[in-house]
Amino acid sequence: MKILFDHQCFVQQQYGGISRYYFHLIKELNRLQNVNVDITIKYSNNFYLKESKENNVKPFFPRTNFSGKITLLDRINRVSAVSKLKKAKYDIFHPTYYNPYFLKYLNGKPFIITVYDSMHEKYPEIMQSVDRTLEYKKYLLSKANFIIAISNNTKNDLIKFYNIPDEKIKVVYLAASVNKQMAVDKEKLDLPERYMLYVGKRDYYKNFNKFLIAVEPLLINNPELYLIAAGGGKFNNEELKLFESKKLLNKILYRNADDSFLAALYSNAAALIFPSLYEGFGIPALEAMNCGCPVIMSNTSSLPEVGGDAAVYFDPTNTDDMRHKIEAVIFSNDLRNNIVKKSEKQRQKFSFEKTAIQTLELYRQFLEKRL
Repeated sequence: MKILFDHQCFVQQQYGGISRYYFHLIKELNRLQNVNVDITIKYSNNFYLKESKENNVKPFFPRTNFSGKITLLDRINRVSAVSKLKKAKYDIFHPTYYNPYFLKYLNGKPFIITVYDSMHEKYPEIMQSVDRTLEYKKYLLSKANFIIAISNNTKNDLIKFYNIPDEKIKVVYLAASVNKQMAVDKEKLDLPERYMLYVGKRDYYKNFNKFLIAVEPLLINNPELYLIAAGGGKFNNEELKLFESKKLLNKILYRNADDSFLAALYSNAAALIFPSLYEGFGIPALEAMNCGCPVIMSNTSSLPEVGGDAAVYFDPTNTDDMRHKIEAVIFSNDLRNNIVKKSEKQRQKFSFEKTAIQTLELYRQFLEKRL
């Protein structure tokens, strides 16, 4: 079987969950028998492609930022994409994001698309006026031969928002590549002895400010306890002023972490706190499990699918519930150990090898139905 992927997510993201997913999916598909994978990309500054020695992708002005850089990079790679689409030497095309540029070049060849979440549908206010993602997504969903959803929650959202037939959508879970084995030694890092960990962006749907309200008394009343926010960009002036007003400026720390540093942060944290109002999957929860870190998170969207019985859940709209659940876990070694023990089984349900095998089976089933 010959599968063709395009360049879209590898152009748009230097780091990010979508490009990480496709990088590992392609990598694992290449390891399977009777599978030939091609990707329509010549230039990219994507971290995962750069670290891999399995491709001939070249960097594109990696140290220079200028207006229109991403658009130019997309157009350059699109030339390669269109060329390969026209040659039609593939069985299935799998675009990596929602721009429908490729439709007029398919010439009857099928395409399957992966949907990661319903963020734009649930929170349209986060979109910029020039952002056509939702428009493109809706159009491609109406044209796709088959759809992969990364969680049952995302599948249900697709049925709800677009009235897509159940049988046209297949759930294939993601996995996490961060694990305890890659962690750098704690002694090499400037970390407090005891800290809660928050990972990722702090946009409003991520619920960081409400989380801060919940843990404020814990940070104030326990001098040894800190909060580390990893990734998501440095604290802005508004955030720093908020921390200062709460007298927490020295108790909330930011760390920009690569995978090995992130693994160390998970491995040494009292717990990962994941207060998001909505997630398409919830990779940080699985990363934490891979590192033996207790997970305390929202009881919403896809998160219970990822956590199973190996996490403690709270209502993300209720700061009292959030505080009580967090406090119960981080100050009880027995409870923490119990969560970690359960996570050892839960995390075995997810691997990129399984993601690739299930995706390939979906390709095969679809092609067999077309015969």
